[in-house]
Amino acid sequence: MSITVKDVQHVAKLARLQLSPEEEATFTEQMNAILQYAEKLNELDTENVKPTTHVLQVSNVMRDDIVKESLSQEEALLNAPEDEDGHFKVPAVLE
Repeated sequence: MSITVKDVQHVAKLARLQLSPEEEATFTEQMNAILQYAEKLNELDTENVKPTTHVLQVSNVMRDDIVKESLSQEEALLNAPEDEDGHFKVPAVLE
């Protein structure tokens, strides 16, 4: 697969970019170089390589879910600027 100047013009049009003929030629050459490099990856023997979803080993960092005592309603409202009937009282945001 190779990129043509028409491909670059099409992508530029989709991106609403105006490219000069020199820029189109430069991008065509650069994109083809990128594709050639990417095709080299097909030369690698990946027969015994396990598929991965992440390049780094990721482990679960969640702690165990343990039930424990929580704040009472009165303790939770201690630092509230205002409370009413056991709830935080906030300014109205709708008229």
